[in-house]
Amino acid sequence: MHGGGLELALVFLLAAVIAVPVFRRFGLGAVLGYLAAGVALGPHGLKFVRNAEPVLTASEIGVVMMLFVIGLELSPSRLRVMRKPVFAAGGSQVLWTGIVLAAAAMGLATLLGDATLASIFDWKVALVAGAGLALSSTAVGLQLLSERKALASDHGRLAFAILLFQDLVAIPLLAAIPLLGHAHAQTSEPIGIAILKAVAAIAAVVIGGRIVLRHFLRFVARTRTPEVFTGATLLTVLSAAWVMELAGLSAGLGAFLAGVLLADSEYRHELESQIDPFKGLLLGLFFMAVGMSIDLRRVLQEPLLIATVVVGFMTIKFALLFAVGLRPGGLTRRGALQLAAVLALGGEFAFVVFGEAKKAGLFDDVLRDRLVAAVGVSMALTPLLVAGVSRALAAHPVARVKRAFDAIPDGHPQVLIAGFGRFGQIVARLLAAHRTPFLVIEDDIDQVDFSRRFGNVIYYGDPTKPELLRSAGAAGVKVFVVAIANQERNLRTVEVIRRLYPDAIVHARARDRRHAWELMDLGAKPMRETFHSSLLLGEQVLVELGVAPEIVGQHTQRFREHDERLLQAQYHVRDDEDALKQSVQEARRELEDLLSADMGEGVLGGIASEEEEE
Repeated sequence: MHGGGLELALVFLLAAVIAVPVFRRFGLGAVLGYLAAGVALGPHGLKFVRNAEPVLTASEIGVVMMLFVIGLELSPSRLRVMRKPVFAAGGSQVLWTGIVLAAAAMGLATLLGDATLASIFDWKVALVAGAGLALSSTAVGLQLLSERKALASDHGRLAFAILLFQDLVAIPLLAAIPLLGHAHAQTSEPIGIAILKAVAAIAAVVIGGRIVLRHFLRFVARTRTPEVFTGATLLTVLSAAWVMELAGLSAGLGAFLAGVLLADSEYRHELESQIDPFKGLLLGLFFMAVGMSIDLRRVLQEPLLIATVVVGFMTIKFALLFAVGLRPGGLTRRGALQLAAVLALGGEFAFVVFGEAKKAGLFDDVLRDRLVAAVGVSMALTPLLVAGVSRALAAHPVARVKRAFDAIPDGHPQVLIAGFGRFGQIVARLLAAHRTPFLVIEDDIDQVDFSRRFGNVIYYGDPTKPELLRSAGAAGVKVFVVAIANQERNLRTVEVIRRLYPDAIVHARARDRRHAWELMDLGAKPMRETFHSSLLLGEQVLVELGVAPEIVGQHTQRFREHDERLLQAQYHVRDDEDALKQSVQEARRELEDLLSADMGEGVLGGIASEEEEE
């Protein structure tokens, strides 16, 4: 590196601050921005960093911290539930992808007849190359899912399960490389000892986490010193990672286990808030270091060969991940495509695998450089692939499965509720508690199926269909409650009900004042969805500030009555913007006058009197 440490830090930050917003502006994502900044600063760009290896090693702490935070989101019970996708889907993906890529590598060597690829004719070399390329980047994959808020989606959860298995499979893979190589006779560790060390390391983290961690964090928390708790958090993460590294495992796996052990502790949220700033900065540095490690000279010298390797292994991984996503993953075709796009790239662990293969005499320098360059290019291409798949899926939205409306049995409901979201559910629960006969119609099939899981009696149908309303006994209904969130469908439903049953009472959910006025045009009684809850919250805030409850109650009632009068008054001038502005100004003065009469004994007077007594 040239330049001092401060100068280098400034260059890193400047590159990130420029590149990331530009790339996100064009919908390419932050990861590609970091990678591009790394390429520009690295040994094959502007040469601000001449050796990317130390930066890559140091920045891997960002990946470790990310896995710790993910572990905090997973309690042990949730992890037990994940064992099937981890071992079934993850195992299938690694096994079949490794075998197929090994066969493809041997086929490529035969096809090209390149003397420098002759070593791939050896099945052991091809198998290690295939296994290394079968692994995907945890950092890039999870960051892309996080950017798109897809970590909690079906394909996001399965992607995480597969990545977790790939971390676990590091144990036998690293142990097997020296055994397959030329140097294993004298230097390699017996596989039995390697596995024993791995089991001991996992047991140390799990048992130590159960017994020691919580007592340690409780002791630190009692000091009430934020910087000490921050240090304790970093110590926890790095210690777990260090124990795993001693056993030859992934450091991220140790941090992940530590996070899982603390997932249901009282310190979970505090730990996450302490780690998050470090995680974000170091992850950005990690992606930049990966960009620096891409050998542009190798890519430019052999563009066709590198392109063939990248396209070949990403296509194979994409196809196999799609198949794994469908079965045993259980995803839809759309979900399987999204899974394949996120994980089709190579992984940062491939750099370690290929380095170990070189040490063991399996790879020569040229083969390792080619594979490392291919993995780096795949990381740079993946944000584009994910964006392309997302746009293609968005252009072809899912066609909703047409399903016949439910047959509604004869009955005599007193209330008919149209829409069973959060608003309608509260109304229904109150009516059920009062044992008032009511009937619910919902036209969102997903909401119907979801609500029925909890034992709710709800019918799938379109409340704007006159024949459905008649079959539901709407002629005998005393009160209609239109709780549909969508304004257009809400108004359409009210319009149909008022036309068919002009004498019925219709209460309708209103999003805002203008929506309320449109409902009033149709003769419905609007209920603004946030008005009363906001008023109640304001009432509680004033009480907690020390205002006498009876005074707050009086002011709240006067505010409610004043606002209801204002809603009616503005209804008559709703199409005149100047008149609306004038009414708002007059209403503000009127409210101030209304409450000012008892302000001496009210809000200000109540607080002042308490301070005088003290």
